Amino acid sequence: MKQKLLAMGRTLCPSSRAESDLDLKAPAGAASSPQGQGEKMVMRREISLANGICLIVGNMIGSGIFVSPKGVLLYSTSYGLSLVIWALGGMFSVFGALCYAELGTTITKSGASYAYILEAFGGFLAFIRLWTSILLVEPASQAVISLTFANYLVEALYPTCQPPYDAVRLIAAACLCMLIFINCAYVKWGTLVQDVFTYTKIMSLILIITIGFIKIITGETKNFDSPFEGSSVEAGNIALALYSALFSYSGWDTLNFVTEEIVNPERNLPLAIAISMPIVTIIYLLTNVAYYVVLDMPSFMASDAVAVTFGNQVLGPMSWIVPIAVAMSCYGGLNASIIAASRLFFVGAREGHLPDSLSLIHATRYTPIPALLFNCMMGLIFLCVEDVFQLINYFSFSYWLYVGLSVAGLIYLRYTQPDRHRPVKLTLLFPFIYCVCSLFLIIVPLYSDTVNSLIGIAIALSGVPVYYLCIYLPDERRPRWVSRLNAAVTKYTQIMCCCCLTDLVVDTENLAESKTQ
Repeated sequence: MKQKLLAMGRTLCPSSRAESDLDLKAPAGAASSPQGQGEKMVMRREISLANGICLIVGNMIGSGIFVSPKGVLLYSTSYGLSLVIWALGGMFSVFGALCYAELGTTITKSGASYAYILEAFGGFLAFIRLWTSILLVEPASQAVISLTFANYLVEALYPTCQPPYDAVRLIAAACLCMLIFINCAYVKWGTLVQDVFTYTKIMSLILIITIGFIKIITGETKNFDSPFEGSSVEAGNIALALYSALFSYSGWDTLNFVTEEIVNPERNLPLAIAISMPIVTIIYLLTNVAYYVVLDMPSFMASDAVAVTFGNQVLGPMSWIVPIAVAMSCYGGLNASIIAASRLFFVGAREGHLPDSLSLIHATRYTPIPALLFNCMMGLIFLCVEDVFQLINYFSFSYWLYVGLSVAGLIYLRYTQPDRHRPVKLTLLFPFIYCVCSLFLIIVPLYSDTVNSLIGIAIALSGVPVYYLCIYLPDERRPRWVSRLNAAVTKYTQIMCCCCLTDLVVDTENLAESKTQ
């Protein structure tokens, strides 16, 4: 069936394109197949080093720094311990990002942890990771960011009362749909939006930090007189506080989702990670210091929009600047999340773990339109969930489980494929520390937050029968209606979206080394 769909794609799509574009769509020497069938249909390499830095910073600095400070303080119960947890979260994320720099330059496929688990442990665990992402991780995180965008935007109009529930939901949905349209149009449009909004969010956080430093210089430091008084000592509470902080740091793997679209990934991927992580960690620590200088504990805990409450206390009539700036920050974070999630679904479909229709890209724009539309549908469904912090708890458990598993895959591949080409090669101390910390973050909530943890496990296990029926069984034993539906949906998606099935460009040198191992 795959061959028939590829033949149909060649009919629907142009077979020749401008010679000057060859290097954007396939590596040198791979533009033509051995049979001379024409240029391969692949994603363009359009993401530069600057775009990569903006993707990572833009996704990390999304809604988390404006929502999660409350969660961190809620479980740590003191300003001093909460700052320690923010610092630990930054260190933990740096270790993970360094591991992903090695994985991304060794396994040069898009898809981040899905691609790495697939390479190290095979199709079953990779599918379960993909299944969890579809049903929980990606739509939950996008719903949190879009709802935070809407809350901050509407709160500027309702400074003294609760904003209307329906208005917030509709604005969040409109924000999501607009960004899906932009990313369907052109990849460059999506990266341009990312660059602009990343610069905006950094400027807004610099404003908050500057105000905090002015307060410290003028001697307003009474909130730090006894910073560790009343600190929580329970392991479960500390783990949940770390979860909230890590939600803000999540996003350092964004660039690994689009590895196949990066210009010179062996250089630009690790360099973008190395530049982005210190920037974000320093900004987060200084922003929280500014929050704690201005807001006392009761004011902090009573606020659902910490940055807006901060602005109301220190900016007076200009306080409207903060909610608008925060909304723009969330908009950029949501854009980065959409870019990453759509590539995850695209790669999963290309590997045969999702319907073929999701592996289509537009014939002339080279954007994964079906995957983007599917991402939009899932995000809109999750906008119906009311409790944002509940979404964070679901998201954290599942997300860190699979990120930890992919880092464990790095260790596994070191032993099973020791001679594999690795442009970036770390000491094994980093992945070992990261795996131990991930294990702690996964086990502790099973006792302190059992219900949410069991929900995450149940969602993952629900993918087992789907994997067995739709992937594990040979074609002749699968339900016939599944194959027919897949073929029909793919056919009409190609026609309606003017899309083609993509070719996988294989690094023959690395493939030969892998087979030798």
